Amino acid sequence: MEKAKFYKVSYQQFEESYLDYDPKASQESIQQIYDELELPKRATRGSAGYDFYTPVDVYLKPGETIKIPTGIRCEMNESWVLMIYPRSGLGFKYRLQLNNTVGVIDSDYFYSDNEGHIFIKMTNDSNEEKNVDVKKGQGIAQGIFMQYGIVEDDDATQVRNGGFGSTTK
Repeated sequence: MEKAKFYKVSYQQFEESYLDYDPKASQESIQQIYDELELPKRATRGSAGYDFYTPVDVYLKPGETIKIPTGIRCEMNESWVLMIYPRSGLGFKYRLQLNNTVGVIDSDYFYSDNEGHIFIKMTNDSNEEKNVDVKKGQGIAQGIFMQYGIVEDDDATQVRNGGFGSTTK
């Protein structure tokens, strides 16, 4: 694969993840949110990052955290990684931070048992008492593809079947 491609996860995977986010959500509301999911894209030809759009309104007071099920998965060249960062403006204005600092989406995560569903967990780390307010459909994070190398005597043979921390189990 010379390029990468974004997809939606299946409706079943999204519903399961969304109910973890909002246990009171109705199937109709989840279906509508799923139908309106927008695949990440670059804003301009010169943009390095692919904008990830929030499927829900995000309002965070200082110190508050949210875990957003994006409904997105990504297939990519096996020597690539997708790095997820907060949108620059949100980080600059509000100190909006990813809880894992930088999201690392490995190429084999696409084949994981959760379909490679990309989540974005963020905290408003404002020390200026600023509230973060991002409306549904607006950019919340950006993903940048990077190629990486391996050492010549690398012997990794394990196959992923999980998400966060699954490669160290």
